[in-house]
Amino acid sequence: MKNLLTLLHFTVLLVFIVSCSSNQHNDENDTSFIGENVSFSANQYSLMIDKIEDFANLVNPKSIIDGEMKYIPATEWTSGFFPGSLWYLYELTGDEKWKPLAIKYTEALDSIQYYTGNHDVGFMIYCSYGNGLRLTGNEAYKNVIINAAKSLSTRYKPAAGIIQSWNANKSNDWLCPVIIDNMMNLELLFEATKLSGDSTFHNIAINHANTTIKNHYRPDYSTWHVIDYDTNDGSVRHRNTHQGFSDESTWSRGQIWGVYGFVICYRETGNPVYLEQAIKSAEYVLNHPNYPEDGVPYWDLSADDIPDTYRDASAGAILASALYELSTFSNDRDYKSIADNIITTLSGPEYRAELGENGDFILMHSVGSLPHNSEVDVPLNYADYYYLEALKRKKELENK
Repeated sequence: MKNLLTLLHFTVLLVFIVSCSSNQHNDENDTSFIGENVSFSANQYSLMIDKIEDFANLVNPKSIIDGEMKYIPATEWTSGFFPGSLWYLYELTGDEKWKPLAIKYTEALDSIQYYTGNHDVGFMIYCSYGNGLRLTGNEAYKNVIINAAKSLSTRYKPAAGIIQSWNANKSNDWLCPVIIDNMMNLELLFEATKLSGDSTFHNIAINHANTTIKNHYRPDYSTWHVIDYDTNDGSVRHRNTHQGFSDESTWSRGQIWGVYGFVICYRETGNPVYLEQAIKSAEYVLNHPNYPEDGVPYWDLSADDIPDTYRDASAGAILASALYELSTFSNDRDYKSIADNIITTLSGPEYRAELGENGDFILMHSVGSLPHNSEVDVPLNYADYYYLEALKRKKELENK
């Protein structure tokens, strides 16, 4: 009997040791995966920085078009993503060399705090100054964020309860076009209220989110890209999918902007309505018959030439980042594993560039707007930004 008990104890101990060894091996694999991709990204962006720092004037890289780097002015909607990526590299690597670069390219956008030309001031300022404030505590950055929120608020139309995205456009018969992308700019408003104590920004964000739920979504939780409003009575004039396959199709990145935006709204308010909207919008993508097993969406889920059409790495990166945060709020599905699948695909040879290639951007194969033949199957700075953000969120989840 004594020998039997000894054998039993030995067996239990062996199982425990093997289990611990296996868990440690898995943890090391995850750490190695993140570390390798962060190291590659830092090396790739170091090559880019070496080139653009030689310019006499400060430049802001967006993409590679016809083999040439596309640089953008501060007022272009994606101007905040490159400095934002530098902040993420500083955070992920711990290398101090990235901090002065992030500050330099962030503060080049100083004038945008007063920009009222479109809704994208949220993208421009929060990805740059927002990350800078989070990582440095620079008091001056608080005022920039508050001023940017004031500028964004000038586009709020009370009768319709929305922030106008683009200006009126006669050729499309748009008076007050609002795009689903606008959900991403609400984070700036929530932050401005926390920094200033002025609830006006928070209330505008809430009204915009509620109106978006009411008018931007179809019964199956897919979304139109553009809703055009009458600013006198708030009625809907047009529903379009400007950058998608057709007005009734689901443009992938737009659908995913909505997922991400409503995750933000739930984080900032705790309102379960926003969590439900985020989940159901995400489930529409994940359950769609045209959603690929590797997790990187086609540019439009309803395109008529799937699978012989373009994937959109930027949509995949944004979705992965959104699902990592969603996994902290919902156990409905294993959203982290789904995000892991996407980020693993993006980190493979099909999407991650070779060192020194792809204009020194990290990801290949993104799509800006296929119907307008604009930035098709190219690297894009926002694909890199959300890829790095996804790696950061994955790392934080696994460190817990």
